[in-house]
Amino acid sequence: MAKVLDMPKLSPTMEEGVLSVWHKKEGDPVVVDDLLAEVETDKATMEFRAFDAGTLLRILVPAGSQVKLGQPVAILGAPGEDVTGLAGHAQASAAPVTVAQTPKSAEAVTTVETSRTAATTRLVTPAEFSETLAPPAQRRPPVVNALERTAYAAEAPTARSQSGRVLASPYVRKVAREKGIDLQATQGSGPGGRVVPADLEAPRESAQPAPAPSASLARTTQLPLSATMMSSLEDPDAEVRPLSPMRKTIARRLTESKATVPHFYLSIDVDASELVKLRERINGELASGVAGKAGDDAPPKVSLTDLLIKACAVALVRVPECNASFTPEAIFVHRRIDISVAVAIPDGLLTPVVRRADQKSVVAITREVKELAARARARKLKPEEMQDGTFSISNLGMFGIDDFAAVINPPEGAILAVGQVREVPVVADGAVVPGKRMAMTLSCDHRVVDGAIGAAFLAELRRLLERPMRILTG
Repeated sequence: MAKVLDMPKLSPTMEEGVLSVWHKKEGDPVVVDDLLAEVETDKATMEFRAFDAGTLLRILVPAGSQVKLGQPVAILGAPGEDVTGLAGHAQASAAPVTVAQTPKSAEAVTTVETSRTAATTRLVTPAEFSETLAPPAQRRPPVVNALERTAYAAEAPTARSQSGRVLASPYVRKVAREKGIDLQATQGSGPGGRVVPADLEAPRESAQPAPAPSASLARTTQLPLSATMMSSLEDPDAEVRPLSPMRKTIARRLTESKATVPHFYLSIDVDASELVKLRERINGELASGVAGKAGDDAPPKVSLTDLLIKACAVALVRVPECNASFTPEAIFVHRRIDISVAVAIPDGLLTPVVRRADQKSVVAITREVKELAARARARKLKPEEMQDGTFSISNLGMFGIDDFAAVINPPEGAILAVGQVREVPVVADGAVVPGKRMAMTLSCDHRVVDGAIGAAFLAELRRLLERPMRILTG
């Protein structure tokens, strides 16, 4: 008997994903644990494997579709089995939205409009995209071709909200005042009859106020946008980029962090001259010890981030109150030291975790960070490799950033933001000499880490970094 395959939960926080590629096609035999497809979740690209055996009779969503958790994606059954009725019922229950891989263009982005029985592809302009975000009373019927666009322009309502207020940005109002144009009598051609700058070039003096669009035109209920946001969405040169699952998750988690976690910040400037020398010495020793070797036999070069991970791990052993998490019932002071390392990828940010960093050598940390970062950029990390960290490090020094403050990654209690090593004049023994400095800012969750505790951690970290041989022996 045929069975509908639904989108499974491939990561703990997954609510939707982009089905990026099918590895099976209709008519292919399937056995248990066969790789059916790859799905981009909010965390990584995950494998969608078969839980049953049979023949892939029907693919319900094409590659590139954004799919909700539990949405039907395929039908598995016996060879030759008729699944027309089952497919129709499954497609009617939930239709996907395609995130097409199109060139980045200001003209349009590709979406898919779906009905209960069929799907058709069309181009949507930034102005039309903004209508889906506007309140129902501000939306107009979808424009699908030039003829309909012209017809709508002739019947466009005066730009009034339900309260009778003219819909126009502050810039448009300013231009109208300067030109002596009455916005009450101006016919708007923007979303929902909104007055845009082009409408002020040749105002229609004969235009009469028209009733607001019927509420029956509303397709969904959304929060109204601010005047500034609506004005930016009117820009015909804007490029509309639909949010990926990862970007949605980043937006949600960072908003929750800043809204619910009481951040405070502590900054220090560290003398990094000895740390730089130690890194050069370690890499020199490693290079001389593997002369003639190549490939996997040659260890990767130790970075300042690798040394910072080890230094933070040692400092957390000595100031364990910074290695803590907040819960409504209690503060958890962790015995394990698992350090999350921020890795930038094209679509956002991932934080693979170096487990038990205090128990690993600097070279072992270097190998692990390199391997985790490579898989992060390839979206091949497993969910468990990005969870349950106890402390985070974000280093933007390689991008030329001097100093910054990072947002805490809950439920961790702190994150260290690291800037570049700067060559600056310093005073030593009463004389001005060349020096190397590195700025660091510790973002603390005040529910977990008090100011004195954060200061104690940074003081210990400074001692380690300014006499870095202690990192190797700590």
